[in-house]
Amino acid sequence: MNHDQTLSIFALGGLNEVGKNMYALEYGSEIILIDCGNKFPDESLLGIDLIIPDLSYLLENKERVKALLVTHGHEDHIGGIPFLLKKINVPVYATRFTLGLIELKLKEHKLLSETELVEINDHSKVKFNDISVEFFKVTHSIPDCLGIVFHTPEGKVVHTGDFKFDLTPAKQDEQSDIHKMAEIGQEGVLLLLSESTNAERPGSTPSEQMVGTHVEEAFLKAERKVILSTFASNISRVQQVVDAAQKTNRKLALLGRSMVNVVEVAMERGYLQVPEGMIIDQQEINETEPEKVAILCTGSQGEPMAALARLSTGNFRGVEILPGDTVIFAAGPIPGNERSVTSIVDNFFALGAKVIYGSGSSSGMHVSGHGYSEDLKLMLTLMRPKYLIPIHGEYRMLYQHKLLAESVGVEEGNTFIMNNGDVLEIKHSIANQSRKIQAGNTYVDGIGVGDVGDLVLRDRKQLSEDGMLVIVVTMSKTERKLVGRPDVITRGFVYVSDSEEWQKEMNRLISKTVSELLEARKFQWNVMKQSIKKAVGQYLFKHTKSKPMILPIIIEI
Repeated sequence: MNHDQTLSIFALGGLNEVGKNMYALEYGSEIILIDCGNKFPDESLLGIDLIIPDLSYLLENKERVKALLVTHGHEDHIGGIPFLLKKINVPVYATRFTLGLIELKLKEHKLLSETELVEINDHSKVKFNDISVEFFKVTHSIPDCLGIVFHTPEGKVVHTGDFKFDLTPAKQDEQSDIHKMAEIGQEGVLLLLSESTNAERPGSTPSEQMVGTHVEEAFLKAERKVILSTFASNISRVQQVVDAAQKTNRKLALLGRSMVNVVEVAMERGYLQVPEGMIIDQQEINETEPEKVAILCTGSQGEPMAALARLSTGNFRGVEILPGDTVIFAAGPIPGNERSVTSIVDNFFALGAKVIYGSGSSSGMHVSGHGYSEDLKLMLTLMRPKYLIPIHGEYRMLYQHKLLAESVGVEEGNTFIMNNGDVLEIKHSIANQSRKIQAGNTYVDGIGVGDVGDLVLRDRKQLSEDGMLVIVVTMSKTERKLVGRPDVITRGFVYVSDSEEWQKEMNRLISKTVSELLEARKFQWNVMKQSIKKAVGQYLFKHTKSKPMILPIIIEI
């Protein structure tokens, strides 16, 4: 074992943001990766489907990347895996349920047959050259979640994964292994990477059992159909819906591709118990008495193409929401999604439905899967780390986590609030934030990965806001002069009301610009195009205060 090496820890995603989590440990000839997630774009990223981490540094060090360890099966931890494996084919270590979700993705990308998938659990041990790894069980809002312990020559590094402490989870075998965490802490932890999503929220996360009671109450009170929307991956919530449907003698229909896929994986692998004959096809909903039907669907975050949004606008073929139906939002809106969720709630009210919505504590239909401040303090107390890197959160959350750490004994100056690409180096058990590597966003647009850069996005933004003008100029090849009037074609650009006068003025301006260039014997097309763009752009901004995209086309005949 070589003690002259430096241990490096960095993130390619998940710091100063919530989403696309990807972390790495580097020691000697080895790089071990933790998670590889995606993030969904906001409204400013026009046409972008997904955001994944920038893998440039890993591609430069391809031969040193030894494995990908996956903490759990949420999209922001597994969504980028197919894109990583297309570039670097490494073994993927994950629990049974998480592997089921990863397999769905690999089938879709036609990578399943060539990928080495290794099933692990909280008792597994994995040995690399200088680093060995063990795991511990944590509670989250999806089954089979793990924290990871790295035994390195410098000392122990612990990654918590996403976690909360719930002493009464929906399933008892999903309890956090507090005893094992305490043992790890007693042996000494050099560095803790711990999630920060709810660092600002005081107290402890409410128990999942609270939700089961509220779901059952709502089902008992419902007079007609019940439509409940939640994250497909929240299997304990799905089980609570199944139990409530069974108690109220209802059949259950699943709407949304991800809901159908995840429920299939969970049933097949024994994580979800559904009575035989309970699940019905979408076509059977209308054939069954309304008071005997429950619908479980995706779309709790207001996604416009998900089942819930389409139901709210009456655009889901064969399924209609009628007055007296009950609609339950069993997931809190992620920050940024509030407006689209509110719009869907309004639509359901307009259809006459009874709607149960709001943040988890107000409706009782959702509890967070992420630990509040007291949960984070308990993790810090159990692990007793020398150093802390708060992860999985925006800057204010990471900063709040730092304050929590200092309140339970982590020395001031030993918490590192970092950005993606910042590297923490540890040598002789002393940590320093020293260098940076390339990290950022890679945009997935259709089948293109990384094809769309800032310039393309800038063009899309300009097109969406101000539209475009295509200017077609026809010239005589032999006589070097204009043939006829220029043609101006507009798309998405609103010009001044007197369009005929405007057209004449544009033609005059373009003709004048071209003629002046020809007199100055400037025949180069690129010079001519730039001059037309400049003259027309200045004119339009002066008269309309807008900046459409201008595309001059020169045709020689």
